Amino acid sequence: MTPRRDARQLSQTAQEELRYLAVSMVRGGLTQVAVADLLEVSRGAVNMWCRRAEELGDDALRKGRRGNPSGPRLQGAQAAIICNIIRDRTPDQLNFPFYLWTREAVQRLIYERFGIQLAIRTVGDYLARWGFTVQKPIVRAYERNEAAIQRWLDEDYPAIAARAKREGARIWWGDETGLRSRHYSGNGYSPRGKTPVTRGSGKHFGCNLISALTNRGQLVFMVYDDKFNAEVFREFMERLIKHNDGCKVFLIVDNLPVHKAKVLRPWLAEHAAQIELFFIPPYSPELNPDELLNHDLKANAVGRKRARNRDELIANATEHLKNRASQPEVVARFFQEKHVRYAA
Repeated sequence: MTPRRDARQLSQTAQEELRYLAVSMVRGGLTQVAVADLLEVSRGAVNMWCRRAEELGDDALRKGRRGNPSGPRLQGAQAAIICNIIRDRTPDQLNFPFYLWTREAVQRLIYERFGIQLAIRTVGDYLARWGFTVQKPIVRAYERNEAAIQRWLDEDYPAIAARAKREGARIWWGDETGLRSRHYSGNGYSPRGKTPVTRGSGKHFGCNLISALTNRGQLVFMVYDDKFNAEVFREFMERLIKHNDGCKVFLIVDNLPVHKAKVLRPWLAEHAAQIELFFIPPYSPELNPDELLNHDLKANAVGRKRARNRDELIANATEHLKNRASQPEVVARFFQEKHVRYAA
């Protein structure tokens, strides 16, 4: 192993020359590891010099700059203002060219508010100190009506639940989904630098299903061919009525046009004593607990099992849903997710 010199024992002029040389060699195409070996210094030192030059410029390599370079810092009140803005507003609301609060976006916010230019790494340190973490965003449609969603939570659904209790009805949540052979989910361990390989069919095939569940853990489902249409929906509702043993069904679904098809109105009127439809606000799938069952199905019955053909895909999905139907405590736990806890 190549011995390492302690650069701190060198004169300040020699240290400065060493720092500039290391950064120059890295910029010339050598790896930081190779430069550390050639100059007989630690890899951590080379990394620190390169990062300092990138964030603060080459002047940060000059002699007399020991330890972490000092720079501008936010005062307590300034930090509180930045935190509140990040929590309450999005970058596009401030006419920033960002959709999410990245380090670059926060860096610009701090500069425009207080005229303080911070290094990207310093911004990241602040965000970590304030309790902000990197997270995958939830996509929300522009067409969402937030007032309607709040009204559903505060007024509409509580009224449905109260009426179901008075009339002895049972509330079911329904949804449709499609399963495809190319769907994959999950991660696996593998040696560093060697990406794991999973095998699956090169053919494209799939199936469709509709399901409904209650907050007591009851679950029913039906696999169907071709596209979802009014006839398929009516058949499922007929099965749901039979499954409910004479108890009236309050079925809550989304605003898919099929759910409101005109051809269904005579049938619904004829069976008004047995079933009634309700609709969650448009563009708000997170309000429907059945969406969580769909995610569970795709992750465990499809994504982690490689079906070789359509029949095997249907068999995997059916087996998983039958298992879930025999585990009411698991199905009921779907209602503990924060967006659907109101329906628990």
